[in-house]
Amino acid sequence: MRPHKPSKQPKSAKSPSKPTLVIPPEDQALLQAALADVTPLPAQNRVELKPAPPYPIARQYQLDEAAALQDTLSDAPAWELGLESGDELYFLRDGVSSVYLKKLRRGVWSVQQHLDLHGLTVEEARPATSQFLKFCVHHDLRCVRIVHGKGLGSRNGEPVLKKKVAGWLAQRDEILAYCQAPLSEGGSGAVLVLLRSTKRRQR
Repeated sequence: MRPHKPSKQPKSAKSPSKPTLVIPPEDQALLQAALADVTPLPAQNRVELKPAPPYPIARQYQLDEAAALQDTLSDAPAWELGLESGDELYFLRDGVSSVYLKKLRRGVWSVQQHLDLHGLTVEEARPATSQFLKFCVHHDLRCVRIVHGKGLGSRNGEPVLKKKVAGWLAQRDEILAYCQAPLSEGGSGAVLVLLRSTKRRQR
């Protein structure tokens, strides 16, 4: 005969609840008598501290400034701006010694920063050039390179940005000179730009 195994409780059976603590009435009376002379603490006037709001950004000012920079770079034809004609771009501002242009061509100044406009449209390249020049002036950069491309991917196969960049740079007073970059730095698809020192102008 097999030993009898106790039957298991069904899974649906609930475990007995924990007994609640019941304080006799006489203990409650003793507690109230002991706390009769206790004065409740006054409510504390606490202020809920919220995180500091983010620093305000003058977005409209930035938009206006960007628009002003863009307006200064017009699309006037190169010949109206006094630019040299021909395939090789070079420019020397009036009153600036030709020695600067010669040194720029020889690579006397090292390129401190560059901007790549290759593949951009005119509408995209114009503000990009403005912001780049602003950055250069702010950081007192003297020699930079701007890559405008050779126009091989344009509709007519002409270097549209090449002419635009030439005109834009000639309009800015901080630009002393520019010339076509050497083959190692882009050749006819880029220009080396010499900027006026902002430190000298502040003296």
